[in-house]
Amino acid sequence: MSSKKEELPFSSSNYTVMLVGIALILAGFLIMAFDSEEFGFGFLGLTLGPIVTVLGFIVEFWAILRKPSNS
Repeated sequence: MSSKKEELPFSSSNYTVMLVGIALILAGFLIMAFDSEEFGFGFLGLTLGPIVTVLGFIVEFWAILRKPSNS
């Protein structure tokens, strides 16, 4: 056993940003689902929902690649 304390790969701020990203992804899918146009061909289904979803994935990638603030 090593006496050095093993560090977690992510800090608590990383996990918080990951939760925000997951919330954005879910919000994007919900926005697309609530489109009132037939087959989702309205503004919500074709424009706003996908933009919010892609922003959620960008936030997720940033949270994963971000270095922990305590190092």
